[in-house]
Amino acid sequence: MQLAFVLYKYFPFGGLQRDFMRIALECQQRGHQIRVYTLIWEGDIPPGFEVLVAPVKAFFNHRRNEKLSEWMAADLAKRPVDRLIGFNKMPGLDVYYAADGCFEDKAQNLRNSLYRRWGRYRHFAEYERAVFAKDAKTEVLMISEVQQPLFIKHYGTPLERFHLLPPGISQDRRAPANAAEIRAEFRREFSLKEDELLLVQIGSGFKTKGVDRSLKALAALPADLKKRTRLFVIGQDDPKIFQMQSATLGLGDNVTFLKGRSDIPRFLLGADLLIHPAYNENTGTVLLEALVAGLPVLVSAVCGYAHYIAEADAGRVLDEPFDQAQLTQYLADMLNDAQARAAWSRNGLAFADTADLYSMPQHAADVILAEQAK
Repeated sequence: MQLAFVLYKYFPFGGLQRDFMRIALECQQRGHQIRVYTLIWEGDIPPGFEVLVAPVKAFFNHRRNEKLSEWMAADLAKRPVDRLIGFNKMPGLDVYYAADGCFEDKAQNLRNSLYRRWGRYRHFAEYERAVFAKDAKTEVLMISEVQQPLFIKHYGTPLERFHLLPPGISQDRRAPANAAEIRAEFRREFSLKEDELLLVQIGSGFKTKGVDRSLKALAALPADLKKRTRLFVIGQDDPKIFQMQSATLGLGDNVTFLKGRSDIPRFLLGADLLIHPAYNENTGTVLLEALVAGLPVLVSAVCGYAHYIAEADAGRVLDEPFDQAQLTQYLADMLNDAQARAAWSRNGLAFADTADLYSMPQHAADVILAEQAK
């Protein structure tokens, strides 16, 4: 079969993008042809993939999205496919991978009424409705149980169109047999002393991930603890505003900003704690990547995968509504308690051995190909 995938932007370090790649490769391995429509492609193209970058431009992102849809529709009319799978909401999809939460719910509850008069709102509301409307035909691959009731509430989407997937953590994130050696080499490379503690915050979109909250918590630690704690912030984003915040808070060399990179497993093994106080997060793949690497996690409860951290007893989950003082207190407690961190690490590794945290690409491909056969 000829399968077409569409996403607005591909780069190697995004969670949505990595999920797309693993699902597409799984479909290819089962013998199907892969075509990709996108606005931006960064990184290598896998052998056998046909990647089409739409030659469209627009001042506003939503207009550019619409131009991509029009351009793709024209190409599909000439060269039809058996299945169109989208990783962003848009009309015409046979299958949608729900990496994002419910736009309409946010628009009604987190924005003022004027927002709903703008063209941007109309665009995203229309594109979401095209996927979730009661009479739409799109099958939905859900990766967060939290969001499903919201889509049903706003659109009356029939329950049978939802397919809940297990997480899809890559096996290379699991702690290998020589994890201790990798950790020691990593800490030598980054000049981390014996008594220094390393926090990592990993993910593109620093604002949404709560980097500002992490910086405030680090700055508020007791002086002796702060002095020996470092924070690496890793992801594809412009760090300028957060670098300014870090400087204003007097954090100096305590904080290092790094671009997205392909050796994240080394950071998960070399660090002492993953901090992830996100404002909102449909899932939070990095939480499970830390868990299976044996790295304790401090996370906000809004993240879709935060419940795994609680179930595995692999760290601490903040209360909702978020409280900055609680984040600072939990951070200080976790950094000060080496025995608790060791226990959380063991718990995470044990959970990784028994829970299905890995089979998302296979289940997604099953739905895509089964639906095609109907």
